[in-house]
Amino acid sequence: MTAAGPAGDGGARVLIAGCGDIGMRVAARLSGRGDAVWGLRRRPPAHGGPLRWVAADLSSAASLAGLPTGVTHLAYLPAPGARTQAAYRAVFAEGLPRLLAALDRSALRRVVFVSSSAVYGEHHGDWVDEATAPAPLGMNGAVLLETERWLAAQSLPAVTLRLAGIYGPGRMQLAERLRARLARAPIDPPHWSNRIHADDAAAAVVHLLDLPDPAPLYVGADDTPLPLDELYAHVAALIGAPPAPEGPPPSGVGSKRLRNARLRASGLRLRWPDARAGYAALLAEPTAGPS
Repeated sequence: MTAAGPAGDGGARVLIAGCGDIGMRVAARLSGRGDAVWGLRRRPPAHGGPLRWVAADLSSAASLAGLPTGVTHLAYLPAPGARTQAAYRAVFAEGLPRLLAALDRSALRRVVFVSSSAVYGEHHGDWVDEATAPAPLGMNGAVLLETERWLAAQSLPAVTLRLAGIYGPGRMQLAERLRARLARAPIDPPHWSNRIHADDAAAAVVHLLDLPDPAPLYVGADDTPLPLDELYAHVAALIGAPPAPEGPPPSGVGSKRLRNARLRASGLRLRWPDARAGYAALLAEPTAGPS
């Protein structure tokens, strides 16, 4: 980590808004190096863990009255309570402005907003990066893009990170679907998929909280886009399941290859640059169980 980041300046106060799986991984990294870290959830757990908890609801301005003072770094990565436009707008397009209104914006030295590659839409297997015009296919991508654009228009030191599909411990639905013979994948033409391990996603958030003079936007994916049928065949072989039969592509996702060159050039080192190795390591763990 750089001396210019939270750990190096001695006065960092980090708020992780929407502190679920990735947020907890971010918190562990920040707390482990001595940062003061708060996690915001609607219903925090009883145990403290590596951070201090704030019970608040991003859809309610009144619930944000008890935020810590002097927050210098904000990581914004909430999960909507439902896959509806109202739920997405409540925590993203409306929730982020609501939270920033409740904080002392003059104290903020970095905001990292975790968005999604869903903003890109369909590109028929072409490479996409930060310069590619977004064209979301679904409600979720549209709301995230609206939030990105709102944040970019603010006078804030803000960075947006568009993450690919996340996998990791507790995120092994693909293996479950292959075992249940529910997965399908197109072959000709292939549908390109993009992944990032949960640990690498958290590392990217911390990296961008630290990075001096960052760009306003980064694509967060591993180094190895894969045809969906190839990824499915690899995971099926790891778990001893039959290969997934041919079928239609996932709806509302779009086929594209995410280029992570800007993030890699900024200095981020990935532990799992290829999802095939990442899945193999996860499935080899004794706790992997049936997932």
